[in-house]
Amino acid sequence: MSAAHKPEDIFNVKRVRRLIALMKRHDLAEIDLKQADQRVRIKRGGDGAFQPSYAPPTSRAAGGPAAAQSDAGESSETSKMVVIKSPMVGTFYRASGPDVPAFVKVGDRIGPEKTVCIIEAMKVFNEIPGGVSGQVVAVLVENGSPVEFGQPLIKVDPEK
Repeated sequence: MSAAHKPEDIFNVKRVRRLIALMKRHDLAEIDLKQADQRVRIKRGGDGAFQPSYAPPTSRAAGGPAAAQSDAGESSETSKMVVIKSPMVGTFYRASGPDVPAFVKVGDRIGPEKTVCIIEAMKVFNEIPGGVSGQVVAVLVENGSPVEFGQPLIKVDPEK
């Protein structure tokens, strides 16, 4: 029997299925387990639990679909903005602690991997990446405020 199919192996299919059921039952966004030199990380959601809810930045950077997605009534100034939305329900934090500078502030340039905030859900602090390159033009939520799934958090101008 190969090492990948031993019952005590963390990659055992039955064990992974139990972990997924546990995630659903307790509404967990991610499980990260390590056993000796093996590691398994499971994230919920088809587009990734920590991905902002908007069109992929590659299509916006190319300039193609971004123009088609804007409403006819929007001005060109508004239509180029990307809104980073909350990927989960929780509490929004601008910094990792009360005496620590905010992850981002208006005027900062960010990249796709840059952490822009933390959302606490069920005592788990989830770092939220920007998912887009550009300049932060607005932070739409007050520090410590509750947020809903899909709620706009931060506006970014990808052209700056």
